[in-house]
Amino acid sequence: MNRTRESYNILITDDDTGCREALREIVEPQGFRTLLASSGEEAVDLVRAATVHLALLDMHLPRMTGLEALRLMHQINAMLPCILVTADATASLIRQACQAHAYSVLHKPVSKGVVLYTVGRALVRHYGELLGGEAADETKG
Repeated sequence: MNRTRESYNILITDDDTGCREALREIVEPQGFRTLLASSGEEAVDLVRAATVHLALLDMHLPRMTGLEALRLMHQINAMLPCILVTADATASLIRQACQAHAYSVLHKPVSKGVVLYTVGRALVRHYGELLGGEAADETKG
């Protein structure tokens, strides 16, 4: 089923308001709807309560890491594509993320092009073609 970008809800989770808003300012102008969470617990609650098509999760959150939140989200929706964002993507973390079925691990500071490319590819892989062109086409900028 082909869907427009407006039909996708992207959950952005970061305890840093500036980082959360920066990610929102990258994806919303592309037509995606965003849900915002400041903690892993809040993110998991949103996945339980709302339709979430993709989650962007900061790794270092208070009380629960992004990886722990990802694992809980997959208990609710095993097919939910989740992308971890971290300033310290060690080999160990990347291995753990792969084992937890994270779609990708992005390095902070994130680039607009890399975020849009990764989000677009994850959505296409999990849901099929994005109408209006893939987000990967908009990596220039």
